[in-house]
Amino acid sequence: MTIVAELSPVKPSESEFVDRMGLVMERLGATRSMGRLWAWLMICDPPDPSLTDLAAELSLSKTAVSTVARQLEAGGIIERVPTAGREHRYRAVGGGWAQILRVQLGLVKQSLETLEYGLSILDESRAAQRVRLEETRDFFAFTVQDGDEMLHRWQEYRDASS
Repeated sequence: MTIVAELSPVKPSESEFVDRMGLVMERLGATRSMGRLWAWLMICDPPDPSLTDLAAELSLSKTAVSTVARQLEAGGIIERVPTAGREHRYRAVGGGWAQILRVQLGLVKQSLETLEYGLSILDESRAAQRVRLEETRDFFAFTVQDGDEMLHRWQEYRDASS
């Protein structure tokens, strides 16, 4: 027999935080539901609610929660918790934002190859177009370098503060 803790009642301030984080994630290009789910998993008690509990708490369908949870899990900011039964439970994990940034920087690195190709197809008579591509390539290269350095500094900061 599995004993599962009941969720504590939601305080209005917690609901507001969840809704605010939904807006933050939406501004970052994700969905509001992603932000709300992630926010709730960061503050809920117990810290590993079931899919059913999440759907009820967030006023979303179980299908919507499942879809968003898989996306957040793939991004590395939540994880599915092992259970004895078939019930899906989730919790927030640390280090996810650094992983998301690593993935994004990888995409920027891939873009550098495309920009180099673009430069290779433009001859010198198309100077204005080349300048735009070179500036974009240089910005992306700078972003990758600075991002990698920032992630290194972040890890040092985390190591020093733990």
